[in-house]
Amino acid sequence: MKIGKVIKMTGASARSIRHYEDKGLIKPARQNNNYREFDEKVIESIQTIQLYLGLGLNTEQIKDILFCKFPEQQEHADKGVYCEELLHLYEAKLSEINSQLNSLNDAKSSLVEKINYMLEQKEE
Repeated sequence: MKIGKVIKMTGASARSIRHYEDKGLIKPARQNNNYREFDEKVIESIQTIQLYLGLGLNTEQIKDILFCKFPEQQEHADKGVYCEELLHLYEAKLSEINSQLNSLNDAKSSLVEKINYMLEQKEE
C-alpha cells in the first residue's frame, strides 16, 4: 500500500512515517520508481510507535522495545519475546511517571491550600 493509505489508516503524517523509517522503526519495501510500498503489518507498527511516543518514550527507546536490542530477534520482537532491556525500560518509565505524579499531587495540594486560605480571607 502507498503512504497515503497508511496516513489515512494511522493518522500519522507523511513526515512522521518517513521519520520512523529513518530511525529504523519501520522498513517499507521500495518499488522500482523508489516509492515506498507498505505491507499491512506497518499499520500495527505505527500504532505501537504512536502509543509509546504518547507515553513519553523517544524513538531510540522505542527501537529497543521493538527489537529488544538483539538483531536476531527482530522478526520475533512483536510476538512477545521476553526482553530484559524492555523490562528495565518499563520500570524506569514507571518510576519517572510516579515521580511526575508525586510532583503534580504536591502542586495540587499547595494550590488547594492557597485557594482555601484565600476563600477564608474573603469571608472575613
